[in-house]
Amino acid sequence: MHTLFAESFATLGRLDNVTLVMVFHPQYLESFLKTQHYLLQMDGPLPLHYRHYIGIMAAARHQCSYLVNLHVNDFLHVGGDPKWLNGLENAPQKLQNLGELNKMLAHRPWLITKEHIEQLLKTEENSWSLAELIHAVVLLTHYHSLASFTFGCGISPEIDCEGGHTFRPPSVSNYCICDITNGYHGVDEIHASPTGSIPSTESVCEVEALMEKMKQLQECRDEEEASQEEMATRFEREKRESMFVCSSEDEESAPTRDVSRHFEDTSYGYKDFSRHGMHVPTFRVQDYSWEDHGYSLVNRLYPDVGQLLDEKFHIAYNLTYNTMAMHKDVDTSMLRRAIWNYIHCMFGIRYDDYDYGEINQLLDRSFKVYIKTVVCTPEKTTKRMYDSFWRQFEHSEKVHVNLLLVEARMQAELLYALRAITRYMT
Repeated sequence: MHTLFAESFATLGRLDNVTLVMVFHPQYLESFLKTQHYLLQMDGPLPLHYRHYIGIMAAARHQCSYLVNLHVNDFLHVGGDPKWLNGLENAPQKLQNLGELNKMLAHRPWLITKEHIEQLLKTEENSWSLAELIHAVVLLTHYHSLASFTFGCGISPEIDCEGGHTFRPPSVSNYCICDITNGYHGVDEIHASPTGSIPSTESVCEVEALMEKMKQLQECRDEEEASQEEMATRFEREKRESMFVCSSEDEESAPTRDVSRHFEDTSYGYKDFSRHGMHVPTFRVQDYSWEDHGYSLVNRLYPDVGQLLDEKFHIAYNLTYNTMAMHKDVDTSMLRRAIWNYIHCMFGIRYDDYDYGEINQLLDRSFKVYIKTVVCTPEKTTKRMYDSFWRQFEHSEKVHVNLLLVEARMQAELLYALRAITRYMT
């Protein structure tokens, strides 16, 4: 752990709160830091100040002032022109042209077509090369999903930043994950439930019930397999149902000028893909998958990045300590797969070999609300949503859930963008 902190400090010149929360899962953190370092600092198609500016544009789409401010400092540090920070209209036209792709990737990636790609690559002046575009797309998806992590874990600014916290002793009643980001790793964490109260029998039953469902589903799997038609129907049903999952705290919050100046079209946000009679065709993974298509395209145009992303996806998807709350030796693969596939289902992405009926069995409504909010409209995530799912689980397990959400979201965005790039190239 100390080595990771030392590496992070050497790379970033600081220990940010994202690192302090991710360190619950050192194997993932190592992969994450390696990838982020490569994207921002190693040789690549884009100049350094462009990379940080794209990070600002991406984080701003979700009103994530925490990440915007980090990159404003980095942008200036590598010699970026302060005038660009007055608003996107002051940045070079080439970066302004990326605005459309940024907003679609962040909010409705299923609408991206090869025509959008063509516009960026074929503009008379200020055109992007394919390699530059791949670098930009990976940066945009990285920061959209990192905004999800930041809001999902309630990460607040560092002590030396505006709005930053100082260390405060936790009171059990308002224990929250930001205590951890502010250096509190006390033993109380193990004994107090995330809401701070003594574990109730109801929440203990919640864990038992979930484990029982996993066992039953495994037995059903072993006995019979649903037909392909039935599997397709279950996917469509789940996709439809996911549209009706929305947070009760769904009020619109206007982005502050501080953040909104970094992107255009502030009213553009997440909309379910089947609203208002729009029908988006299902994205079938066997036609275009990360493993068979996306990975090699990224690696070809931006060497080593495909490899780094692949490793990070794998670690997040397969990460397990074989525990669930107070239980040991539990195989959690079914639950992890349900979470991952539910997120892809919300993006219209389907795995033919998966029974989507399992999602409703394993993910209850409050958990689905949390997932959808963190993935689609992270700026609306509240502490109440964080507290209300899996009440008996430890903070480290909830952080683990957030890592799954981040990587599944990033991969979904990438799949739509890379498929459009592939179609443009062929």
